[in-house]
Amino acid sequence: MKEQIGALNALYPSLTTLVGAVVNGRENFIAVAHVGILKHSKNPYLTIALAKVHHTNKGIHDHQAFSVCVPSQKMVEITDYCGLVSGKNTDKSQLFDVFYGETSFAPMIKQCPVCMECTVHDVVDLKSHDIFIGEVKRTHVDPAVLDGKDIDITKVQPLLFDMASKKYFSLGEPVADCWSVGKALKKKD
Repeated sequence: MKEQIGALNALYPSLTTLVGAVVNGRENFIAVAHVGILKHSKNPYLTIALAKVHHTNKGIHDHQAFSVCVPSQKMVEITDYCGLVSGKNTDKSQLFDVFYGETSFAPMIKQCPVCMECTVHDVVDLKSHDIFIGEVKRTHVDPAVLDGKDIDITKVQPLLFDMASKKYFSLGEPVADCWSVGKALKKKD
C-alpha cells in the first residue's frame, strides 16, 4: 500500500536551465527548473513557469522573446547564483559572454553548451505564476557536445534539480533504448 502525502508535485528531478531576457535595456538571466516540452518535432514549443515576482517576467512580456540555455555541471555555482539574486537588485548581464541569434531580446550564454532562442506564443496567467509558452526559433549547440547532428546529453552534462532534497544532480547511466526495450512485451499481445 502506498502512503498518501497530499497534493505534491512529484515530477522531479527536472532540467536546470538559465532563462535570458532583456529587462529595462539590460540582459538578465534566471535559473529555472520548471520547464517543459510541449512539442518536440518541427516548430518545437516549450514552457517555462516563473513566479510573477521575478524581474525576468517583465522583459519577456515587454519584448515577447526569451532564451533557454542548458548549463553544464561545471557551471553549477554561477547557475545557482542566478537563482539566488534578483536582476532588480543585481546586474547579471556581465556574468557571462552573451550572444544573440536572429531573435532580438533573447540573450544567450556562450558558456552553456545548448541555447534556444524563443518567441512567446502564449502566456498562461495563473494567480502566482506566468507560464510562458515559447516557440523555439533556433537552437545553438557547442560542436563539442554533438554526436553527428544530435545532442549527446552525456557530453552536455546537464544539472538536474530536485525540490525535495534542494540539490543538483548529474545524469546516471543509460538504462535501455527508448521505443525498443518494450517490444518484447508487444510480441506477447
